[in-house]
Amino acid sequence: MEDAVRYRLFAVPGAGGAERLRRCADGVAVRLAPLLAAYIWQRQRFRLRYVPARGDVPEHVGGSTLFGDNVEDEWFVVYLVREISRAFPELVASVDDNDGQFLLIEAADFLPKWLSPENSENRVFFYKGELHIIPPSETEEQQWDVPAESLTISEALALLSARSEEFLAAEPIRRAVYKRISGYPEKIQASYHRAHCYLPAGIVAVLKQRPSLVAAAVQAFYLRDPTDLRACRSFRTFPPEDRVMTTVTFTKCLYAQLVQQKFAPDRRSGYTLPLPSHPQYKAHELGMKLAHGFEILCSKCSKVSPNVERNVFRGPLWERYLSSLKEKDYFKGEMEGSAKYLELLRMAQQYFQECVNKPESFVEESPGDEILTLLQTTTFDVKEFEREAECLPLEDDDSWLEISSDDLEQMLKEARGESHPSSNEEEQKYDLEAVAESMKAFVSKVSTHEGAEMPWSTDETNVTFDVDSFTKALDRILGADSEELDSDDLDEEEEFNFSDEDDDDLDGENEEQDEEASANELIGSLKSYMDEMDRELAHTNVGKSFTTQKKGQASSVKATTSQKGGLDSEEEDAELTPVDVDMNLVTNLLKSYSAQAGLAGPTSNILQSMGVYLPENADPIGSGEGATE
Repeated sequence: MEDAVRYRLFAVPGAGGAERLRRCADGVAVRLAPLLAAYIWQRQRFRLRYVPARGDVPEHVGGSTLFGDNVEDEWFVVYLVREISRAFPELVASVDDNDGQFLLIEAADFLPKWLSPENSENRVFFYKGELHIIPPSETEEQQWDVPAESLTISEALALLSARSEEFLAAEPIRRAVYKRISGYPEKIQASYHRAHCYLPAGIVAVLKQRPSLVAAAVQAFYLRDPTDLRACRSFRTFPPEDRVMTTVTFTKCLYAQLVQQKFAPDRRSGYTLPLPSHPQYKAHELGMKLAHGFEILCSKCSKVSPNVERNVFRGPLWERYLSSLKEKDYFKGEMEGSAKYLELLRMAQQYFQECVNKPESFVEESPGDEILTLLQTTTFDVKEFEREAECLPLEDDDSWLEISSDDLEQMLKEARGESHPSSNEEEQKYDLEAVAESMKAFVSKVSTHEGAEMPWSTDETNVTFDVDSFTKALDRILGADSEELDSDDLDEEEEFNFSDEDDDDLDGENEEQDEEASANELIGSLKSYMDEMDRELAHTNVGKSFTTQKKGQASSVKATTSQKGGLDSEEEDAELTPVDVDMNLVTNLLKSYSAQAGLAGPTSNILQSMGVYLPENADPIGSGEGATE
């Protein structure tokens, strides 16, 4: 599915069958309970279930989570999968989404050349907490026989259990992936945003029981349609009369989705907003939007779900689950029986019932049914809520919603892995010679239909060049009398021979001598041809568009030219001063960079891909010449 991440945990050969996998799934749920019980998911929660063998896929435990617009949920799942493989060394984990092996996308700059989206299936796994990539066998010394294109999961599991050290992903690849999931589990709290909302008392009571329902309500409002809004004309479930101020915990993604929506309530709904200048206007607006989301969820339920209380909170599994919660300080030191303790316990029980106790047979209850059931079984006191509203904690600052250009630039630099030197350090490290050398290295690299190779590529494959074939091709194009060619001779087809008849005239016995003579003749004719071009261009303004070498640099070249009698006058000799290639290259690059006016362009894109970053140019366009001087 799109915007969904799939995760699968396989047992290595000899680690046990279905019963062992089920025990591992129970152990995983108990171990992760302190993290997952209070986590707010965007669309779906992380849940493992047993999956029997089917086709080439052996039995395993796994699942999929729809993360919607919050991609952080996907990377949190990657963190969970890695931790599971670390805690249970008999399990091998794979994770992918509709883009395939998205872990490789994160490390695209460091992947080996043989790895491509077409052959990456069943080659990327987490094993014992580390990322592994299974390559195809290339030499006889390698003891495994793996096809280059396809690999079954059973074959991959056998290889990993036997030679996992050989398949450990390269350090740059692992570093890129691990950096993306670094910071968990502390990062969870940083992803939350707490805001004041003016809500109906019924919604306040529901959120105290199930804080995670805020995600479903925001999604319902965010994805509303005219049919949904029809149910919000009367507000039968959550009338606006008994509204109180409370603190609601969102994820930053949910909060942004809610606060950025422009919406005016129907006058028939009874929801009114104060003037925008009111100090609590934002709390009223957020509460109004959230109430619409809850009302939409309840309107989609045909009837109230029966409240069948199942006695599932007994037995050794529940005891191990509860002990794990206490060991990980899930209750945060709250006294047993206190209001906060009971609130945390209810969230833990909900998670246990849905994800730990027979998760493969559990049918998830719709959010609307769950809300109506909670309203039916929960008693609350509006006066108590009003007293709590008088001493609410401060809400979080939402300035993170606005990103300045400097913040964006800083984020881009961090994404590129750049250091952040001061402006003086940047000026010291900035070297125009490095720009020229990098560009020449880029031009000298070989490109294919798959794209251009950057100079820092580790590929050192030699390029083969057949001199004889190249010489013959030029000889056929230029002809035997190429040294006498002039631009006006292009109309005379007899001067150019594009046929292969010369090949038939070669004498087998004298072939090597003819080829050597032809090569020498070609070199001489090319020099003569270039001299003719220089003489013709010397009388034009073309040379003025290039920067030439200084007198000291070109003195030896001029002496050589005068000895050969190349030009008749000193003026012509001065006009033929050799061009400073590096200076012209850098000048043109800086002009192009200045013309980009701070936007993306060919110069910055090419140089940045080679690790060369030009400093910001505050001068007007065209100042590149002065910079090069």
